[in-house]
Amino acid sequence: MQKIRQSAVAGAFYPAQRDALLAVVRKYLSLAAPHNLIHCPKAIVVPHAGYIYSGAAAASAYATLAADADVCRITRVVILGPAHTLAVRGLALPGVDLFNTPIGPVKIDHAAIAAINSLRQVEICPAAHASEHSLEVQLPFLQAILGDFQLVPLVVGHATAKEVAEVLDILWGGPETLIVISTDLSHYLPYDAACTRDAQTVERILSLLPLQSHQQACGATPVNGLIVAAKRHQLHPKLIRLCNSGDTSGDKSRVVGYASFAFYGDELYSDVE
Repeated sequence: MQKIRQSAVAGAFYPAQRDALLAVVRKYLSLAAPHNLIHCPKAIVVPHAGYIYSGAAAASAYATLAADADVCRITRVVILGPAHTLAVRGLALPGVDLFNTPIGPVKIDHAAIAAINSLRQVEICPAAHASEHSLEVQLPFLQAILGDFQLVPLVVGHATAKEVAEVLDILWGGPETLIVISTDLSHYLPYDAACTRDAQTVERILSLLPLQSHQQACGATPVNGLIVAAKRHQLHPKLIRLCNSGDTSGDKSRVVGYASFAFYGDELYSDVE
C-alpha cells in the first residue's frame, strides 16, 4: 500500500477545492511579469506564506518556468524548506510515496532519495513533514506549470550550508532537475525596518554571500546551501520580485518579507534581449 502525505494547509494557506485552487494559481501566473527566456533557471527561491500574502511574489519566480513550455522540460523537482513545526537535525525526508494536494498526487522520486539516503545529515522523519507548509504551498504552482513531475521533498532543520550543498550536488542532475528553495525574509518588523533589512538580505543573496541569521530569512540554512552549490556550479542569481505583507495586505505595522530569485548559469541560462 502506498504511503501518502495528505495536504495539511489546504483551506488555510490556499483554496481547498481543485478548481478554485487552479484558478487562483493561474491568475497569479497571468499577472506575473513576462519572461522572454531561451532557458529555464536551474534554481529558484520563493516565499511560502498564504497565497493572499506571498502568492504574487512566488508566481513571479514560477513564471520563469512557464515562459516557454518547449524550453522548460523539468521532470524532477527538489524542494528544500525550513522546519516550522518540529525540531530537526539535518535534512528530513517524508518516508512516503505521494504528496497530495487538491490538484492531485505528486510522485516521490525514490531513485533520487536512494542516492542521498546514506548521508549522515539525511534522515526519514514523517513527523517533520506532517504539518509543514513550506514545501506544500509550492506544489500547486509546480503542478499547474509542469503537470507530471517527481518530487524530492526535504525539510531542513539544524544543518550546515556545506551539508545542504552536499545533498544538492548529488541531486543536481541536468535540465530535467529544478531546485526550489522555500523561504520568507524578515518577520514582524514595522514596514520601513523590514524594507531596509530585506534589501540588505537581497544584496547578500545577489552577491552570493551567506546569510548571517534566521532573522534575515527563516530558510537561511537552505538558502546558504544553495549559495555554496551555486558558486560551485557557476550560477548567478537574479532578483525577480521583492515585497512584503504590508504591500499585499495593507497592514504595515508588523510585516513579513518576501522575495523571489532565479539562478542561471552562463552557458545555458540567459534572458533574450
